Amino acid sequence: MKRGNFLLLVFAVALGLLAVAAVSMLHDGLSARATPSALETAIARTARKMAAPSAARSATNPIVDSPEVQREARLHFADHCATCHGNDGSGDTMIGRGLYPKPPDLRASQTQKISDGEIFWVIENGVRLTGMPAFGGAGSEHGGTDDSWKLVHFIRHLPALTAEERLEMEKYNPKGPDDRKEEQQENDFLNGAAPKPPSKTDMHH
Repeated sequence: MKRGNFLLLVFAVALGLLAVAAVSMLHDGLSARATPSALETAIARTARKMAAPSAARSATNPIVDSPEVQREARLHFADHCATCHGNDGSGDTMIGRGLYPKPPDLRASQTQKISDGEIFWVIENGVRLTGMPAFGGAGSEHGGTDDSWKLVHFIRHLPALTAEERLEMEKYNPKGPDDRKEEQQENDFLNGAAPKPPSKTDMHH
């Protein structure tokens, strides 16, 4: 595509997004609870696809898939991604439901049909005006590009995720204070420790 035509297409998509956003705000206000219209969703998908450079979309995964790679990526996803995306990739989580736009269902064809390079690019660079952060770059706690490529393999596996794999992932999901306390009490009980009396804070709750 010629540069002039490409810029014109980008401009047209941007205008479309602005128009749809304006209509959405008039109808729903600024609430993150609103459900994007079909047109808004289609334009957002087009914008996401155009965001990744063509070289990134054509990139191939340098990591060879294996059971070990799958497990490493699965546990990484449980710890870093499941808060928004869910262990199963559905996006049906408390935080995911509160985002606008909602996280895509990673099992669905709209995600599965895009290239490995594009999925990698989104993980590394994030998506503007959404809740998807950029996990790549210097100083990232993500672990580097190899982890992102491994996650691509896991995302491809999501439609076939087993109940056993989901159960394992739950052990690696981030835990809140209440979860940690309950886990500690269970461990104390199993180890024969005497139960601690409830604190004043617990009694107030």
